[in-house]
Amino acid sequence: MESTGTSLLQLPVRMHGIQLGRPIDLLLDLETWHVLGFVVLCGDESLRFLPFAASNVAADEIAVQSALMLLDDVAFYEKRGRSFRSLLGGAVGAHGSLVDIRVERGGDATDLEVAGDDRRSWIPAAGETVLCTRASAA
Repeated sequence: MESTGTSLLQLPVRMHGIQLGRPIDLLLDLETWHVLGFVVLCGDESLRFLPFAASNVAADEIAVQSALMLLDDVAFYEKRGRSFRSLLGGAVGAHGSLVDIRVERGGDATDLEVAGDDRRSWIPAAGETVLCTRASAA
């Protein structure tokens, strides 16, 4: 199943149907354009990191098999990835500004949606650089 970065941020994180929290950001490896995981705001108001590989993204939820997959040290993971939300609105070469990303089932961000000259278009992510616009949401 293919998703967009913004649509992933709208899904609840659930374990066996019980909502554990909501993602507030994605962390990306910009060299490989791979989603490392989610920054999740949990029901107890704490922030935790959910590795993408430990989740199962469906149309209506991000499912986990165990709450133990939600890791405490978000700052550790933020140092190893770039915040998706911090990239939104950032310049993508001469193409325009970043609006969204297309994410494949395995976590690869394959395409970037850019806005420029009163139009939006999708371009391949490979080889592109996006300028960071703001700090992480976490």
